[in-house]
Amino acid sequence: MAAYIIANGAAAYDHEVTIFHTFWGLNALRKDEPIQADKTFIEKMFGKIMPRGANKMGLSKMNFAGFGPKMIKDVMKKHNAMPLPDLIELAKEQDVKLVACQMTVDLLGLRQEEIMEGVEFAGVAAYLADAEDGNVNLFI
Repeated sequence: MAAYIIANGAAAYDHEVTIFHTFWGLNALRKDEPIQADKTFIEKMFGKIMPRGANKMGLSKMNFAGFGPKMIKDVMKKHNAMPLPDLIELAKEQDVKLVACQMTVDLLGLRQEEIMEGVEFAGVAAYLADAEDGNVNLFI
């Protein structure tokens, strides 16, 4: 969520922004609905244990058996803060470049059709090439 708040703020100031999603960050890019795909047993297990979409993601160590995300969503609603799915949509509207790490997609057994539209797939070298020309680079 922090990455999307910062990215949207930078994009609002006409900065070129790229968010590179790897490992568990890929879950924010997963489609909410299940997608049928030919997978190995291990790939199916990863798919079952990982949250499907930004709205299903836990809240770090404050997950509290699922109550943490509910509590923070209630607090966010009370303070009129945008939820993560809306922040992702806003980033897409502002032309923030969303990149899924191809190596991690492969390692976790994800398929491109399981990832939302408008996401590029690239390796760390492509991300570093983007970051090299940037004035600010954050890792959250």
